[in-house]
Amino acid sequence: MSLGGGGGGAMQEIQQQMEALEQEKRAIEAEIEGVRDEQAEIDEAIEAIETLESGSTVQVPVGGGAYVRAEVQDIDEIIVGLGGNYAAEQDQEGAIDALERKRDALDDRIAELQEEVSEVESESDQLEQRAQQMQQQQMQQMMQQQQQQAEDDDE
Repeated sequence: MSLGGGGGGAMQEIQQQMEALEQEKRAIEAEIEGVRDEQAEIDEAIEAIETLESGSTVQVPVGGGAYVRAEVQDIDEIIVGLGGNYAAEQDQEGAIDALERKRDALDDRIAELQEEVSEVESESDQLEQRAQQMQQQQMQQMMQQQQQQAEDDDE
């Protein structure tokens, strides 16, 4: 959005602030998308834990897009990341509970990020209103100058 007019520096400053807010909004939205991806992974893990049984064959990633076949020896021995590079062994129910708590915490994080987006949008709206007011004032000043010049020319 280009904000023209003769306000010069002030209008340019508002435009720069609006562009910075738009970048901030895009960064927050990207973070929301990342959190949603993480939630989807948790949902997939919960579904796998619920459906697997001891003796099931699974594909286990070993890195670089490579997988090996493995057999689940005991579904009640699931290692769940706790955060901060810590993990704990859980039974099937405990693992699901831990993952659901993580998903709920991510829901809270998404709500916080959406609130940040709303605040950025509100700030951007306020800047846009200021820019419009400045443009109106500039137009009024120009019209007054033209009227004054017309009156001076008539004399």
